[in-house]
Amino acid sequence: MFNDIGPLELVTLVVLAVLVFGPDKLPKVIQDVMRTVRKIREFSESAKQDIRSELGPEFKDFEFEDLNPKTFIRKQLDNDELGLKEIRNGFDIKKEMAEVTDAVHGRDSDSSSSSSSSGSSGGRIDMTKKPDDGKDDRPVFDADAT
Repeated sequence: MFNDIGPLELVTLVVLAVLVFGPDKLPKVIQDVMRTVRKIREFSESAKQDIRSELGPEFKDFEFEDLNPKTFIRKQLDNDELGLKEIRNGFDIKKEMAEVTDAVHGRDSDSSSSSSSSGSSGGRIDMTKKPDDGKDDRPVFDADAT
């Protein structure tokens, strides 16, 4: 319940409670708050039991925590019926990053040159700037006209 509250924050809350309610009324306030929290929990559990009984035996394994999208997706991805673990384990990130690095630096990689068969230069793309042959495709700019 207090996962996000640190010790200093907890001490600050206790001091504020003593200052606001006073040392005489504080035990009564704590009892009232705890009674309210207990009733809310009982109401919540009762509602969950009613929903489970109304859903029937088909949903006996239904968990309300599965309604949280993050939990639902995690549970579905951990399910091995789809074969996602095999796909996930099939990727070798270090090898692929090395191939990309080699391609960027222009080095031949054994797996990249053998796997690609398109192009006359072994599958590499020539990205060097071609020499200008004197043609200018841009329109003539007239500084006086603007």
